[in-house]
Amino acid sequence: MSILVDENTRLVVQGITGSEGSFHARKCMEYGTKVVAGVTPGKGGSSFEGVPVFNSVEQAVRETGANASMIFVPPAFAADAILEAADGGIPLVVCITDGIPTFDMVTVLRYLKEGKTRLIGPNCPGVISPGKCKVGLMPGDIHMPGSVGVVSRSGTLTYEAVAQLTEQGVGQSTCIGVGGDPLIGTTFVEVLRMFQGDAQTRLVVLIGEIGGMAEQEAAAFIKSKMNKPVIAFVAGSTAPPGRRMGHAGAIITGSSATAQEKIAALASASATIAQSPAEIGMVARRVLEGSA
Repeated sequence: MSILVDENTRLVVQGITGSEGSFHARKCMEYGTKVVAGVTPGKGGSSFEGVPVFNSVEQAVRETGANASMIFVPPAFAADAILEAADGGIPLVVCITDGIPTFDMVTVLRYLKEGKTRLIGPNCPGVISPGKCKVGLMPGDIHMPGSVGVVSRSGTLTYEAVAQLTEQGVGQSTCIGVGGDPLIGTTFVEVLRMFQGDAQTRLVVLIGEIGGMAEQEAAAFIKSKMNKPVIAFVAGSTAPPGRRMGHAGAIITGSSATAQEKIAALASASATIAQSPAEIGMVARRVLEGSA
């Protein structure tokens, strides 16, 4: 099994004719993802490398049976693109776009609460189930199929962790970048719940960073609901208070938002703490071998 995406995913790319959308749509297709449609208003009836382009998501779903969307739309229009995908009946939307205004995301998340569409992102690298489907930016060749689930707030650290896991001979079930913005569609806790219920996933790697309370919420879930081992790394131990470090959501606004508080919470939930990102792969291999 895997979570969110697999060989049955039929992907529509919103913004497929733009430079980034076309580049990453092509990479997804090369990986083996079934890209069945693109959407660019005003360019309906054209095609991208054999993939039909439609004026709306509703048309794309009706004609192709698309069941997931990847969004490469400029920030000013991305919220509307998410809402259009939801209205079109898409159950999974992966929004890569960063820089979406916070007020727009407030509106989007309130709307999505009333429906059945799950949003990953925004400002995220996407989702991959190795050997089955890639929806996003991640380099496919560093992944290998296996039993470790990866969930992260950082795209770059996701790639680093996955490369280490693969180098150690440890494959992945599904890897998810939830996004680095203050307001995101899917939380650590929601992903951990899915991994807990996934028979293929034996261990989870969680990569957090400063800002917010997502890691503490994850720790509470791990402590009360999970029986699978979790390895955690939290970036930003040396970050000065009040200064944003990369992501919009990565800013220390109080003691609970510091890396030290997050690490303490995860450790108290019996997560194995990686002290450095360079240790993630090695620690995961040791934990897996110990639980075999």
